[in-house]
Amino acid sequence: MFLAEGEDLVSESSEPPRYLFIETEDVRKISTLTTPTGPVGVFPFLDVGAAELLRSRDRIVALHGLQDPGNVGTIIRAAHAFGAGVALSRRSADLYNPKTVRATMGSIFHAPIAREIETAGFLEEASADGFTTIAAVPEAGEPAKSLPDGKFVLVVGAEGSGLPEGVVSACDGVVTIPSQAASLNAAVAASILLYEAYMRVLP
Repeated sequence: MFLAEGEDLVSESSEPPRYLFIETEDVRKISTLTTPTGPVGVFPFLDVGAAELLRSRDRIVALHGLQDPGNVGTIIRAAHAFGAGVALSRRSADLYNPKTVRATMGSIFHAPIAREIETAGFLEEASADGFTTIAAVPEAGEPAKSLPDGKFVLVVGAEGSGLPEGVVSACDGVVTIPSQAASLNAAVAASILLYEAYMRVLP
């Protein structure tokens, strides 16, 4: 189980929490916040398996080695906003880290998320299911408008280390966001690309 802290987070769930702590002393005992400001709900884990994720969304962002929980949570929020699912690789930030949960702003209850995936194996499974696989790279990739209209998996790495060559070469293509900055934060890059894809499938 995991904690959702604060009224806004708790209210995002369509199901009631298994436990709800509202008394000040109880909240202080279990909250991870320095100054707790509201109720704390305890919810069962929400993640799905890789196969279910591939059945549930046509657009998926796969996060390879993203260790910052704020970035992971922000990307989950963007995925929810733009109709995508999320695959978290091994050695990424814990989905249920309190910082990750808070950064989702409640989207953890809405976007389908698989965790602890092995990236290469997930890409193979996605390809077999008819997904195009695209790696986000800092330079020399195709423009964002090249993202396919159909099913695709977008693979995003950490800003500093990026994606390993093995992951990039396993993808069908690469995409780059033109920028005057040396690099873009992973959450910013993923959000831009998910938005670009989302806008092209709107009626």
